[in-house]
Amino acid sequence: MATINLLDWRQERRERRKKQFQRALIGAALAGAALVFGGLQWIQGSIRYQNARNHFLQQQIVRTNHQIKQINQLQTVKSHLLARMRVIEQLEQSRSHIVHFFDQLVATLPPGIYLNRLNEKGKMTTLRGDADSNSRVSTYLRNLDASPWFTAPDLVVITAKRIDGQRVSEFTLQVQNTSPAQGKKREQRARGGAA
Repeated sequence: MATINLLDWRQERRERRKKQFQRALIGAALAGAALVFGGLQWIQGSIRYQNARNHFLQQQIVRTNHQIKQINQLQTVKSHLLARMRVIEQLEQSRSHIVHFFDQLVATLPPGIYLNRLNEKGKMTTLRGDADSNSRVSTYLRNLDASPWFTAPDLVVITAKRIDGQRVSEFTLQVQNTSPAQGKKREQRARGGAA
């Protein structure tokens, strides 16, 4: 007997297409889910990587800040040491200054002048004393001015008085002290001018 297909061929084609569409829809949904899952995994991996980099950078910042503090402390210690070295150098340079000061004070003192008091404030020295005459005080001023260790001698006051029946000139003068290097330069200039 002959087989008769009672099903409509269009219905069968519709069913096949419906199943193909459902398979394609499930495949697309699975592909979309896989794509979303992969994208989320990639984003989370990027976030973890960036967080790791941020953590590393924060550690480096903490380490660098600690090193900066150490450098600042070392610079403070260095500046203190340099200040001490400068003081030591100044003391070393001025060590012989007091010897030269008193040596020049005596070397410039003409006969007939007696110093009673010496007062030094900074670079200014005030000398008080007695002289046989006013001319001896003038000579002393010229000697101080010619000395490489003193500059700008200035007579403040001179008064006459009698001590044990002798006339004495009591004087007060001020003179500026110079450093040994300045005194040497002045001495060299004086020698050059005299030559």
